[in-house]
Amino acid sequence: MKEVVASQKTFFNNGNTKPIAFRKEQLKKLKLLLQENEKSLDDAIYKDFKKSSFDNYTNELSLLYHDIDEAIINLNYWAKTKKVPTNIVNFPSKSYIVPEPLGVTLIIGAWNYPYQLSFAPAIAAIAAGNTVILKPSELPIHTSNLMAKLVNENFDPSFFKVIEGGIPETTELLNQQFDKIFFTGSVPVGKIVYQAAAKILLLLYLNLAEKVQQ
Repeated sequence: MKEVVASQKTFFNNGNTKPIAFRKEQLKKLKLLLQENEKSLDDAIYKDFKKSSFDNYTNELSLLYHDIDEAIINLNYWAKTKKVPTNIVNFPSKSYIVPEPLGVTLIIGAWNYPYQLSFAPAIAAIAAGNTVILKPSELPIHTSNLMAKLVNENFDPSFFKVIEGGIPETTELLNQQFDKIFFTGSVPVGKIVYQAAAKILLLLYLNLAEKVQQ
């Protein structure tokens, strides 16, 4: 896991995810991958939840397709530098908002809507120019296995990687240094996640303070 995170940091720091064209290409690739494997996605979710293909499309896949289409249409505007008013203290300077990717993101998916609650935040992260490590819930085993197979066989792991597992694997992931953690789930587990994130934030602060002193 440490090697995967390090690989993604290198990939991100080299500027590979910054071009808008790259982000759109990856989003289109993900949509096509889901569309071409709808039958397998239906079969896996039926084994885990007894959900019909109609339920899978209306409650999971159609929402993902919409998110991807919306991101592709609006991405140029979202990533555009925007001029904003300057306060009187800094007058007559000019002020801008410059959207910047955060870096390496960890997404911890939920069990009840395994595709939608795993891939939707991944779509947002990709659109924003980040790399993604996705840890789907281990409870619906068939959907978890399929998501790992589809992503890991079709995307560069330095950009988009699915890591399966339960508590030990999630704990190990939370020990790594991420720039953003997205979690959907229970309050008790949420407390564990934000405590791990707080430790990373403290470490970054201490490293920054040390550099300033030097």
